[in-house]
Amino acid sequence: MKDSFSKVRMDENNPKWKDAIKREVQIYGRNNDFRSDFERDYTRLLHSQAFRRLKHKTQVFYTPHNDHICTRMEHVMHVASVATTISKYLGLNEQLANAIGMGHDIGHAPFGHHGEDCLNRLLEQKEGTNAPKKFWHERNSVFFADYIETLPDPNGIEQPLNLTYAVRDGLICHCGEIDQQAIKPRDEAIDLYSIKRPGLIQPFTWEGAVVKVADKIAYLGRDLEDARAYHILDMASYRQLREIVGSTLGFEKKGAHALRSGKAVNTTTLINDMIVDLCQQSSPEKGLCFSNEYFRFIIELKKFNFACIYNHWRLKEFSIYAENVISTIFRTLKRTKMYAETGRVAQVLKYYPKLCSTFEDWLVKYTKYQPYIWEKHSFIDKKAIMKYNTIPVFDLHDEESYTKCIIEYISGMTDQFAIQVYEEIITF
Repeated sequence: MKDSFSKVRMDENNPKWKDAIKREVQIYGRNNDFRSDFERDYTRLLHSQAFRRLKHKTQVFYTPHNDHICTRMEHVMHVASVATTISKYLGLNEQLANAIGMGHDIGHAPFGHHGEDCLNRLLEQKEGTNAPKKFWHERNSVFFADYIETLPDPNGIEQPLNLTYAVRDGLICHCGEIDQQAIKPRDEAIDLYSIKRPGLIQPFTWEGAVVKVADKIAYLGRDLEDARAYHILDMASYRQLREIVGSTLGFEKKGAHALRSGKAVNTTTLINDMIVDLCQQSSPEKGLCFSNEYFRFIIELKKFNFACIYNHWRLKEFSIYAENVISTIFRTLKRTKMYAETGRVAQVLKYYPKLCSTFEDWLVKYTKYQPYIWEKHSFIDKKAIMKYNTIPVFDLHDEESYTKCIIEYISGMTDQFAIQVYEEIITF
C-alpha cells in the first residue's frame, strides 16, 4: 500500500545508511552542489560513455533499422521509470532507484544476451553445470563503473565513476531472469566481487530489489510490442497469448484490460497492471511480491516470450552471424599480444584503422602500453598518452589478464561498431 515502505527507505534514518553511501574513494566536492549522493551517481552514469553507447546496443532485435524498436538505452529508461514509479508509491528512495535503473546495463555486451554468452564462451568457461560464469553483464556493469568508465575531475584528470555502494550493489544484483516471489534485501554489505553467480544474491537495499523486479516488468511487456512490430508473432501465437491471459488473470477482470482487438496485448496497460498489483501486494513483512494470479501470469508470459520470440528462427539465424563477428574480433586481437608488449600493436592492425585506433587508445588507458610512434602509420591519439592518471587495470605480460582486456574492449562495443570492425577485418 501507499508509503508502506517509508520506514525502510534508504535515508539517514536507515541503519544501513553509512554503508549505502560509502564510496571506494572519497569523491571531490563542490561548494555549489546541492545534489544528494544518489543524484550525483545518476548524473555520473548519465554522462558516461558506456551509457551513451546503449542507444546502439541490442535489447532483443539486433541492430534495428526501425527507429521505434527498443534498444538497450530505451530499456534502461523503462526500468528506471518503472522502478521510480514503484518506489514513489511505496515510500522508498526514488533517487536511488532511478540511479540503479539508469546504470544497470552499462556492462552489457553487443548483440544482447547472445553476445554475453559468446564472450563467456571465449573466456574458456570450465566444464560442468556448477562452474560459475566468467562473463555476465551484471558483474560487468559494476566492473565498468569501478574500473573502465571515467569522468574528468575539476582538474581535468580522468577518474573512475566511484559510485556509492548502494548503486554499485544494485548494478550487480539486478538480474530479473530468476523467478522469485517475496524479494527482500540482504543485511550485510558484502564484497560485491565475491558474488559468483547472477541473480542468487539479493540486493542490499529495498530500492535495489525494486529495480530487480522492474527489470522483469519492463522487458516482458516491451518485448511483446517489438515482436508484434516485426511480425514475429503469428495468429497461433496470439491465440496462445490469449489463453495465457485467460487462464491466469481471467478475461472478465484483470486480463480484459490487457487485451486489444482480440489479437494483441496493450503493452502500456499490461505494465501498469503489473506495477499496480506489485504495489498492492507488497509489504516490508511479506517482501516485494505479486498476487498468485499475476505471478503465474509472469511465469507463463516469460515462457511464451522464450518460445515465440527469443528462440524465433530469425533471431537464431542472426545469432550465428553475431557470434562470428565477436569471435573474429577476439581472435584478431589475441594475435596482438606480443606486439602489445613492445608497443607495436599498430604494426599488426594498421590495415584495420577503426580497430587499431580504438584498441590502442584502450591499451593506453587501461594498461602500461607505451605505443611506438610510427611516422606513416600512427593511429594513436598522442594526447591520450599523457591524459590518464590511473592505475593499470590489465597486465600486458599476463595471458589471462590480456584476454580479459580484449573481452572488456569488445563488451563495450555497440552492435554497429562491432559489425564495422568485423567488415574491416574480412574485407580485402
